[in-house]
Amino acid sequence: MKYLHTMVRVTNLDQSLDFYCGKLGLVELRRKESEKGRFTLVFLAAPGDEDAQVELTHNWDPEAYTGGRNFGHLAYAVDDIYAACRRLMDAGVVINRPPRDGYMAFVRSPDNISIELLQKGDPLPAQEPWASMPNTGVW
Repeated sequence: MKYLHTMVRVTNLDQSLDFYCGKLGLVELRRKESEKGRFTLVFLAAPGDEDAQVELTHNWDPEAYTGGRNFGHLAYAVDDIYAACRRLMDAGVVINRPPRDGYMAFVRSPDNISIELLQKGDPLPAQEPWASMPNTGVW
């Protein structure tokens, strides 16, 4: 058995690609469009880790998606949790759960998919503004 991908449905493909690629740093591996099925699939991965993919599914006909904690979250290891969160914040992404512990943070995609960021290796020493930053919303 081999892990292939996790699929998340998105309502606005351009907005989602801006988040996942432009802000989070994933790269597009391939894309499939189906006129008959009226959907687009876009497969993404972290650079150098193409075996762990996220499939964005965009159904062309408008549909309301309700979030649920039954999905959970996507998780990515980062080289520097503080630098990653700063880059995301500077790009306009809300840090829902700041990395107060130097190890873990949460953000959300435009479709409210929770993304967990984890520090590679040992936690970094606590530092401001993260150590005293409160949670925002839910993750």
